[in-house]
Amino acid sequence: MASEAPVGTIAPEPALRPRGAHAAAVDVVRHARVYGRTVSEDRELVVRDRALREKRYRVGQGGIHRAVYVPGPESGPKASAARWGVVNLEDASGRVILQVAPADWLPEAGLVGLADLSPRQCLTRTGLPALLADLRIPLAEGPVSSQAADSGRYDRVALRELPAWHAWVRGVGMLGWFLLFLVVPMTGHGNRWTVLASAAALLLVPGGDLAARFGLWKRRRRSAPRDVETVIRPSPQPGAGATRRFLGTAAVRVLPSDVSLTSTAGEERRLPRSQAHGATRLTRIVDPSTGATLGVEFRDDTDAARAHLPWHWWFAGPEGAENWSRLVTALGVPVVEESLRGLSADQWRDTHTMSTDARLMAPLTGKEARRRTNWSVRVVGGGEAIVVPVLALMPLLGLGSDQSPARWAGVLAALTIVAELAPVLGHQLASRFTLDRPAGQELR
Repeated sequence: MASEAPVGTIAPEPALRPRGAHAAAVDVVRHARVYGRTVSEDRELVVRDRALREKRYRVGQGGIHRAVYVPGPESGPKASAARWGVVNLEDASGRVILQVAPADWLPEAGLVGLADLSPRQCLTRTGLPALLADLRIPLAEGPVSSQAADSGRYDRVALRELPAWHAWVRGVGMLGWFLLFLVVPMTGHGNRWTVLASAAALLLVPGGDLAARFGLWKRRRRSAPRDVETVIRPSPQPGAGATRRFLGTAAVRVLPSDVSLTSTAGEERRLPRSQAHGATRLTRIVDPSTGATLGVEFRDDTDAARAHLPWHWWFAGPEGAENWSRLVTALGVPVVEESLRGLSADQWRDTHTMSTDARLMAPLTGKEARRRTNWSVRVVGGGEAIVVPVLALMPLLGLGSDQSPARWAGVLAALTIVAELAPVLGHQLASRFTLDRPAGQELR
């Protein structure tokens, strides 16, 4: 039913693009796609992962026959992405072959007001209906059929931001420490060697993080776009207080088939340029009472805002007019001017659908910038930067022992503490002394 094959980097349109990702996993945004391919009369649905590996699903006889959109539960939390439902791709008998969650393929997921975006709107914005129509796969909406419910195992289009081995290494490390440092001694079988082994196991936790971060850094460098047509950097109004992080990280890149938007925190997402569900027009939002431009929105063919740039931070500075002209020329889409109706500028800033996007595409407070770029909080989750060093304190005392196993356990514990705390301290110091201070006012 499905086959795998290597692939190049160009995905034919229409194609689904992933939800935005944090800086450590931008290669997912740059490479992962779902698209169709037709050779002669043979049609295939293609799923491409971050490593540019393809998995192909036959469409038609003996393969995908129809698609059924199953909206999420009405009783669930209104702000949960689960309410956007799933699309089951089924064969002629109704057995599910592949399942796609629209929330994973909406570039601005997490930025739009989830409570305001209906499941049908989410589905349309992903471009999945257009892709299915291009492959001549009929799309219906309804509950899960009895055949689909009995399908057993089937493929899911999953977006993994971290390698699978990362969770295994961390899990083995914590389990090993728990068994060797607590359980085994409680049974009366603990000795100096179990303490050494437990210290070695605990080192796997920060060690796995460091290895994953290095691997993701290499992926990010390899996946950096080399065919950029135009790069637009912020040009804020002089004296506005733009930070070094904002000026050095935030960007809009116009690529041959995509518009790539990078936030102040390094989060990246991409919108298609040539599709109805992509960036097909630019809209300048104007305050009619003052005539001032408040922001620029990238909108699709349904006039839905897909991204937002605050004018004050992007085009009000010395290079703003030139940057705006370059952006308009590079995109080559219509430019529309729209005045606010019934709202003051402040009310609009607080209530419009892309207000979260506007905030993230502007300078962040130091606290929020640190939170959104913190590996432990943003990627791994939890408070391990405190827990792991505390667990390492007991074997650390072995540094003063005259027994070799205890001393080595102390050395491993010291390495664990350094490996856990050094990235945290470096991240905090860089933020507080340079990155998140107003440009030109860094401490020297």
